[in-house]
Amino acid sequence: MPEGPIASIIREKLQAGLSPTHLEIEDDSGRHAGHHHEGGVDGRAGGESHFNLTVVSAAFEGQGRVQRQRAVNALLREELAGPVHALSIRALTPAEAGAA
Repeated sequence: MPEGPIASIIREKLQAGLSPTHLEIEDDSGRHAGHHHEGGVDGRAGGESHFNLTVVSAAFEGQGRVQRQRAVNALLREELAGPVHALSIRALTPAEAGAA
């Protein structure tokens, strides 16, 4: 299944900002269609409101879980302020990914 426009933007920004060795972007919007949240109801046409990310990057070396999530959130600030309602982030170093 081809990537949607929001997923493509997410991929571009994470690749530019973190140079990941592995990047998975899963659009999980279908499981959340019709859920109520502050500001309205999810399930906009085409989905792309809820994502699960797995990012493996050497940029995460020496950072804790919260620092890593903040780094990803900072790169995707515009998307999180607009079309993206929820983001699940799994951020690993290459060594951690190899041990998983």
